[in-house]
Amino acid sequence: MLLGKTLRSSTLRLALICIGVFGAAVCALFSYVYWSTASYVRGRSDRYIAAEHVILRQAYDRAGRDGLIATIRQRIADEHFEGGLYLLADRSLAPVAGNLRAWPPALRGSEGWGNFKAPEWTRGAAERPLLRATFETLPDGYHLLVGKDVDDLNEFVEKIKAALALTVLLTFVMGVVASIFVTRRTMRRIEAINATSLAVMQSGLGQRIPRQGTQDEWDQLADNLNLMLDRIEVLMGEVRQVTDNVAHDLRTPLARMRGRLEKAYASRRDGEHDQALIGDTLADLDSVLRMFASLTRISQIEANDRIAGFHPVNLANIAREVVELFDAAAEEKGGILSVVADHPVFVMGDRDLLFDAVANLVDNAIKHGRDAGQVTVQVTGGDGAAIISVADDGPGIPINECQQVFKRFYRLERSRRTPGNGLGLSLVAAVARLHGARIEMTDNAPGLKFKLLFPLLTGVGVDNGGAPEHAVSTRSDSPAGH
Repeated sequence: MLLGKTLRSSTLRLALICIGVFGAAVCALFSYVYWSTASYVRGRSDRYIAAEHVILRQAYDRAGRDGLIATIRQRIADEHFEGGLYLLADRSLAPVAGNLRAWPPALRGSEGWGNFKAPEWTRGAAERPLLRATFETLPDGYHLLVGKDVDDLNEFVEKIKAALALTVLLTFVMGVVASIFVTRRTMRRIEAINATSLAVMQSGLGQRIPRQGTQDEWDQLADNLNLMLDRIEVLMGEVRQVTDNVAHDLRTPLARMRGRLEKAYASRRDGEHDQALIGDTLADLDSVLRMFASLTRISQIEANDRIAGFHPVNLANIAREVVELFDAAAEEKGGILSVVADHPVFVMGDRDLLFDAVANLVDNAIKHGRDAGQVTVQVTGGDGAAIISVADDGPGIPINECQQVFKRFYRLERSRRTPGNGLGLSLVAAVARLHGARIEMTDNAPGLKFKLLFPLLTGVGVDNGGAPEHAVSTRSDSPAGH
């Protein structure tokens, strides 16, 4: 099964194509090596033969035929010239002097080069060696042949040829074997990913891609895909939780509305009573619509649709406006709402979204803090960060629920009696992500402090009305981030 997929895989085809290209390059290289080696070996032999021919011709030119014969005999007797081939033949090609008993039939014409095998040239050898010689016709009509035994050289060249051919063959064989091995290994890992993908589609997100423990790129891919599956599983869990929370939060107002309408339907018409029923029903509908509006707003923020409209915003002005808006609500609970924002602190962002985020934090602090409590909004800037914090002296949040409160519709048990839908802190988290900010929750001893840490916008001038004149740069080394 796996072997069949391996042989049909595009990876193997690509590997074989690469091997073919590489093999062609290797063949061309080895062919050049063979050609250059053989040319060098044969050229060296030819130069030796040509030098000997020149010496013999000079002897002929100086001392005539007798001098040539004496030189030939001297060469044959000298061990230094063992392997040399010499022959002087008359006009009828009958041998006159030399160590070759007959003129080779393969050498025809007045001069030239040639290879041949002479049965007379045995020197006790079992096989006829390959000889190479140059020849010419002398002015007196005699024929001079000078050559050399090149059988060893030819054997050397043939061995080089065989070695190169074997190397090329081994290269192709090893390349094919390596390609099949690598492709088979690749296919095994791909099959593991495919099998896990099918298992995820059939049985859910509980499956994970196995790792081999080699720490190679396949293990890295498996880690990334497993992290993706973990993230999808978390998101699906959040979707299920949101669905359950939406159903739970909609059930109560819808049930109240149905009960009122059913009661009104079964009762006689009473203008004043009907008016009150319609008002209560509209209030419940407004609550439901506000819930969906908040969900839509969070989705729009998370889609990053509003980044293009960012401009310098003074957090101190936003803090003062939010405190002014909620001052009356704090007084109703007998509490004190104060702001500490002595200096302008600028960030790059969307003013309306930042106002909504701070307003949600202040609203939560007033609602869930203690009666007659203290809520403080503070704006500071320095060390590359712009910080706006909202602190209260209420009961705070349990440690194990600190990260849960940013989920949509999540509400603490003690908060379910208060108005709200659990979307406020989700909106705050979405605004923070959009602005590259970090959220911190710390114990205010007593109470809770929320901090939003933004990248500080530096080099911004302020006119008389508190509006920014220009922006120079945003500090990228800020500790803020999400």
